[in-house]
Amino acid sequence: MLKVRGLTKKFGKQVVNRDISLDCKEGEISILLGPNGAGKSTAIKCILGLLRHEGEITIGGFPAKTEEAKRLFGYVPEYPCLYDMLTMEEQFEFIIRAYKLDREQAQADLEDLIARFRLTERRKMLCKDLSKGMQQKVSIICALLPHPKLLLLDEPMIGLDPHAIKELKNLVLNLKRKKVAIVVSTHMIASVEGIWDKAYILSRGRVLSCHSKESVSGFGVDALEKIFFEETEKPELIEPKTEPQTKGKKKGAAAEADNDTEGNEEEMKAAPVADIDDPDLAPVTEHIHEKTVKPPKAKKPEKHSEKHPEKQAEKQSEKQPSEAPKNTEKNRPSPPPTKKEKKDKKKGRK
Repeated sequence: MLKVRGLTKKFGKQVVNRDISLDCKEGEISILLGPNGAGKSTAIKCILGLLRHEGEITIGGFPAKTEEAKRLFGYVPEYPCLYDMLTMEEQFEFIIRAYKLDREQAQADLEDLIARFRLTERRKMLCKDLSKGMQQKVSIICALLPHPKLLLLDEPMIGLDPHAIKELKNLVLNLKRKKVAIVVSTHMIASVEGIWDKAYILSRGRVLSCHSKESVSGFGVDALEKIFFEETEKPELIEPKTEPQTKGKKKGAAAEADNDTEGNEEEMKAAPVADIDDPDLAPVTEHIHEKTVKPPKAKKPEKHSEKHPEKQAEKQSEKQPSEAPKNTEKNRPSPPPTKKEKKDKKKGRK
């Protein structure tokens, strides 16, 4: 049902998924198991066609980004993505209309799922007013209503109460009997214990190993947990290797390599920030490059030549702004004549 070959995903120069290949057949439960930051959620988003990537992904024989492939899968995200201003019932109605489901069958399935997850009393509540666990339950019901052939679950147990976890496991096992392919991404080993068929262990964006349930049956009850810690806690996976620096000058290829890295660092500082694929679906990060500011150069004191003091005096007088002329008594304007003076002048003329 699901085939992934050579999946590689980069955000700028950071490689999040590196050459991942996996399969999930009909009636099989495959789990992606790894620590935080292993690239599990990114791989699932690439399978859904939400992120651009390198490699080949097919669902039911169709390329993952085609409409035929998208009709075959259901998806439960790590963080519920619901319409805040719709009630729970309106959210389910939207799914029924969007997928053009048979109303009678969808209504019967809906009543069964609502009863299983104990949401009957909160059907009229807005989705934004629901708790994290209840929003997760609504998200699970929305994914199950269209009867998908491939179900992708990204950390589905987080936020659920023990009763809801038990019901979800029962639903997953029922879907397995109906030949539905199921992929579960998680870092909680106990949440998938007893229900998985194939386990892919990831770390630092790579698939370290793949184990079937039969291959680890001889390792005891906690076989998967033992294998997980044995493979993910290797020193080279926890802390990357750093080569010690040797004193003195390097010769030959080593010196050329150092020169190349110095040039690359300068190019990275001058280059613009790389665009992240699909900015509407992935967070845009901003990289701030620190710039070294050179201190201003101190001005040199002017040298005065002792041989020509007259020329130096002339230059200083040119630099100094000319003072505005002061208003003396002669330069002051005469005040306007008074009324008496005007009358006296008129009488004198007569």
